[in-house]
Amino acid sequence: MSEYRKILLAVDLSDNSEVVGQRAVDVANRYQADICLVHVVEYVPVEPMGEALLPSVQIEDELVNSAKTRFETLAASLGLSDATRFVEVGNIKAEVIRVAKEQECDLIVLGCHERHGLAIIINFTEDTVLHAAPCDVLAVRLGGRNS
Repeated sequence: MSEYRKILLAVDLSDNSEVVGQRAVDVANRYQADICLVHVVEYVPVEPMGEALLPSVQIEDELVNSAKTRFETLAASLGLSDATRFVEVGNIKAEVIRVAKEQECDLIVLGCHERHGLAIIINFTEDTVLHAAPCDVLAVRLGGRNS
């Protein structure tokens, strides 16, 4: 395994974000690496071509502002108040990959939920990030038998 210098912690701001974040902090401490954080607001308006553009923009702004507040709280609880943070709007996979490339990260840490039955064939965010990532990916298992 190579030395990690810069880690991108990708969180969805769910209750599991602290577990994923703590794993990233542990890896960063081991390698004396820097951490930057990213959260992506993936808002799709109900009527993207409708007349209700202003309310959609207002809703998106509210989602971003709410995410920023929750993001600050998470960063503080992980001891990462000074870390670089990104709240992006768009496709989760595309934005995580873009930030990882721009920040020259050599590890992405994100959460991964155990799936069963038909859910196995659906293309989840962690799978798409894994296959498109410019670096290593650590998928922290959440909600499984061993959690």
